[in-house]
Amino acid sequence: MIRLMLTTALAALPFAASAQEITVGAANMAPYLDPGRDHSNVGSQFYYNSFDTLIDRDHTKLEPEWTPALATSWELIEPKVMELKLREGVTFHNGDPMTADDVVFSLNRMFQATFPPYVVRAKDRLGNFTGAEKVDDTTIRIHAEREEPLWETLISLQQIMIIPEAYTKALTGDPDVAEDSDFEAFALAPVGTGPYAIESFQPGEKLVWTRFDDFWGDKAPLEKVNVVQIAETASRVTALKTGEADIITNLAPDQLSLVESDPNLKTEGSATALFHVMIMNQNHPKLQDPRIRQAMSLAIDRDALNEALWAGKAVVPSSHTMVEMGALHQPDLVTFEYDPERAKQLLDEAGYDGFEITYDTAPTYYTNGLLAAQAIMEMWAAVGINGKVQVQDQWSGNDPEMMARNWSNPMYFADPFGSFGVMWAPGGPSQSEGRFNTDEDYAEKWERFRFSTDVETRKEAYAELMEEVKEDPAVLPLYRPFESWGMKTSVNWAPLPGHIPYVLDFRAGSISLADS
Repeated sequence: MIRLMLTTALAALPFAASAQEITVGAANMAPYLDPGRDHSNVGSQFYYNSFDTLIDRDHTKLEPEWTPALATSWELIEPKVMELKLREGVTFHNGDPMTADDVVFSLNRMFQATFPPYVVRAKDRLGNFTGAEKVDDTTIRIHAEREEPLWETLISLQQIMIIPEAYTKALTGDPDVAEDSDFEAFALAPVGTGPYAIESFQPGEKLVWTRFDDFWGDKAPLEKVNVVQIAETASRVTALKTGEADIITNLAPDQLSLVESDPNLKTEGSATALFHVMIMNQNHPKLQDPRIRQAMSLAIDRDALNEALWAGKAVVPSSHTMVEMGALHQPDLVTFEYDPERAKQLLDEAGYDGFEITYDTAPTYYTNGLLAAQAIMEMWAAVGINGKVQVQDQWSGNDPEMMARNWSNPMYFADPFGSFGVMWAPGGPSQSEGRFNTDEDYAEKWERFRFSTDVETRKEAYAELMEEVKEDPAVLPLYRPFESWGMKTSVNWAPLPGHIPYVLDFRAGSISLADS
């Protein structure tokens, strides 16, 4: 059956057509491709090959080292105004030259968003920017409402990758107006300036990249890349072993030996800059007492989950922090811990009467997600919590009946604002979906953390935010999963530490084939 499903999934793609062509078997495939609206773990894989930002970074390094991309230079000309000089001779995949108007259009579609999905992304990470303007044919300026401590970091985000104005506006309706329908159409027929053009895209199924010979930078090392969704891990491993795939994604540790035992195959992996988390609904009528949610958190032995599910390769945090956050990394904070006796005590104090607490999970979206949910039920039972796993494909985080579920909290950019902050800011996605509450005190701490230009002030404010999370929990980071990729020994590729999670970077210098 596995072999039949695999053959059906892969039948439409060519394999081993040339030494410069590869096939990637991916656990998931995006339903659309638009870097502005997307912030999913699935989508993050697919943008860096086809789109460019104004400012890039050296992704081989953990610490940010900013490098020119579509902007060749940039400087603050006023505390709240950055001026950027644009690279000349850049061409979009459809043949249009990139102009300052394209850049301003791309930035303002996010900074001054009206398309609902863009509004969400603008709010959760780009809300300090008021707009971009053209100075001349090679110069643009970006304006901020307040002094911004993270200029380069935010301007290098996936969400403000550059797209062509005229092409986008002409996709539907009035070619002189950017309409919502244009952006919907763009997500199915995307065009960028990167080293690979998107030759074809079948939402949720497959994507084909081809080398773009007019790319402004170093030539793409591959002629063609076929990415096909193969949802089941066993089927992905089979595709790799039979030569129908050259790289496969999302290998759990217990699958590594199946790949590594084959002399023609190997694995690459890392503890991903992302937390698998448990979220708890502060506003569910039965969970409004924070002591119950504290007990739900304290009952979970995350080190045991790491050993059982990740062979000890995952990273279990004491607080919501990652080494990638640089000067803002605070491993000394103790926000989350395992204390089953304290959990039992809190349940008694709260008068917990054994009511059922449901835990939602998708069946396959997160590596080991279902297994972790099942193990957590046993840990809850050990302290007296009556838990039940609910397996469902649909997102339930905005359902008022949701009590707890798994989620992921990626590092969208290398700062606590780019991980915890994107999800748990006042008015952010968690509060907007109705499961998380903030007040004036939380907002004041958030303001100090977000906008201070002094690192120590930001660290102190973030520690105060973590204390609030400890006392009235809505989230528990379980671990940074150790995600692995399997590949042929002839493929020289590995995830780079400077990328956000899961990026398939096939640009020059990032991948090579032994037989090419």
